[in-house]
Amino acid sequence: MRTLFTLLCLISGLMAGWAMAQENSLPATPETEPESEFLTAWGPRVESEIFKYSTGGETYQGYLAHNVNDESPRPAVLVVHEWWGLDDYARARADQLAALGFVALAVDMYGGGQVATHPDQAGEFSSQVMQDWPAARARFEAAMTQLREHPAVADTGMAAIGYCFGGSVVMNMALSGMPLEAAISFHSDPTQAASARGEFNGAVQIHNGGADSLVERESLAAMARALEAQGAEVDVITYPQALHGFTNPSADALSEELDLPIGYNAAADASSWQSALLLLDRTLNQ
Repeated sequence: MRTLFTLLCLISGLMAGWAMAQENSLPATPETEPESEFLTAWGPRVESEIFKYSTGGETYQGYLAHNVNDESPRPAVLVVHEWWGLDDYARARADQLAALGFVALAVDMYGGGQVATHPDQAGEFSSQVMQDWPAARARFEAAMTQLREHPAVADTGMAAIGYCFGGSVVMNMALSGMPLEAAISFHSDPTQAASARGEFNGAVQIHNGGADSLVERESLAAMARALEAQGAEVDVITYPQALHGFTNPSADALSEELDLPIGYNAAADASSWQSALLLLDRTLNQ
């Protein structure tokens, strides 16, 4: 593959050099030449910014991404990070969503942009959030409230996606009646942490690895039933050979380094992402 890529680059360079030489040898284009019938449009140019919001006397540092070549307000999607915290992976997902026409906010559920480097630390951070659900909801709600004020955000509904710990947060936000059009989780612990339930009329997608040893099947089914009882449209999609963390390309390296039962699965990643995008399009762009 590297050899093929190098060959293609060499060919491209030779062609570019030949084209430049030909251009220099040709007469200037007559001013009377008719204009092209085609209009050139710019593709997405994603820019990001630190997005701060406060609640409970604490300040949180999210990551906001949007396409600055699109002057029209766009629907917003909140991205909730894995138990490691708001890291490059969560930011990359926000960038992807922004390039596809959404305003994406990767939220900071830990405060101060804290990122864990060891599973013990990550477990401590995530447990503190899930054990104090009213505070967790307040953080998420503060992010939503401020996001609505951003000039790039359309005055329409919002959606949320989450990975691992973040998926648990998103499912519980739906369970507690947060005003979201869609809630999408990937390889997430289905623990029901929401201390107060509320009606939820949005759509829920739960993407789970069939070989995920960290998720109890009965707990997952119980979460799906609870969401349906709140009024949600729920789809649980299982990928037979996928492990926990199957959407994160860094999962294999983390598994080897930290001896964790996780792993990347390109097919499951692509399929789950496509399903999520179809749901976001249906719920936010119609």
